[in-house]
Amino acid sequence: MSSRHSVAASPVKGGAAPAGSPPAGPATDEERRRAKLSRRWQRDLRWSPYAFVAPFFALFIAFGLFPLIYTGWASLHTVELTAPTDMEWAGLKNYIRIFDDEFFWNAARNTLIIGIISTVPQLAMAMGIAHLLNYKLRGSTFWRVTMLAPYATSVAAAALVFVLLFGRDYGMINWALGYVGLDAIDWQNGSWSSKLAVSTIVIWRWTGYNALIYLAAMQAIPHDLYESAALDGASRWRQFFHVTLPSLRPTILFTVVVSTIGATQIFGEPLLFDASKGASGGGTHQFQTLGLYLYEQGWINQHLGRASAIAWSMFALLIIIGLANSVISRRLRASS
Repeated sequence: MSSRHSVAASPVKGGAAPAGSPPAGPATDEERRRAKLSRRWQRDLRWSPYAFVAPFFALFIAFGLFPLIYTGWASLHTVELTAPTDMEWAGLKNYIRIFDDEFFWNAARNTLIIGIISTVPQLAMAMGIAHLLNYKLRGSTFWRVTMLAPYATSVAAAALVFVLLFGRDYGMINWALGYVGLDAIDWQNGSWSSKLAVSTIVIWRWTGYNALIYLAAMQAIPHDLYESAALDGASRWRQFFHVTLPSLRPTILFTVVVSTIGATQIFGEPLLFDASKGASGGGTHQFQTLGLYLYEQGWINQHLGRASAIAWSMFALLIIIGLANSVISRRLRASS
């Protein structure tokens, strides 16, 4: 009897692939394409936000960070505008010199006075205007746009108009004073009168802007608080003092800090109020601010090193204001 030998059959052409082998053909290409798109999508998801914000950081480094660092470096040197690349190391000499300069302290005092007599009435008027606009008025949109119009006006145009209004001989303000029997005031050459006139320009330009900020904050206050106060018999004045003002404490603090920073940097209004005196801020420097003093030292007297020291002194003052704002904000949040 002959023995039977089993012979393994060769795989049929076109049959199923052996188990464990990767699929071949179009399915593999499709998966590779999807994997490639997935990796590209992940890279795009990771890096595209940085690409979007890169232009801002590039401009900030070029026009913000670099000038700040270079100004700090220049404040430690003796350098003139006529030769800005010729620097001689001076250390803290420029800071010591400006702090011993009576004109610097005069400018700081003028800045403080103008800041107070412009910020306090400005914010008080802005609060009152916002309280009126918070009620349903006919043509409320028109009044809101009107409030913002002074902010959109250029400093030069506003200063020119107020110079005409505060003119000594033909100004409308002195005409009104004479109409009621008062003597004319030399607004540009007086010590307090010039500060008051400059502050008036600041008040006119920024009151509407702060009023809209207060208005937006008022509209975010829940109406349930007013309804509860009305049910308890509170009048509108009591609702304003006991509901509106406590709810606006963070916003009020924000506007106070922003207005203080703006008052520290005030420049255009006093410069254009008496253009004949330029950056001196009047014949006796009676309304020269820190911004004007910096401009006078850097561009009139051409002492770039000293002007840089003034700029960094103002920057340090703004940092102190910011830290004070942070401390007060934390205490307000803790008390509430």
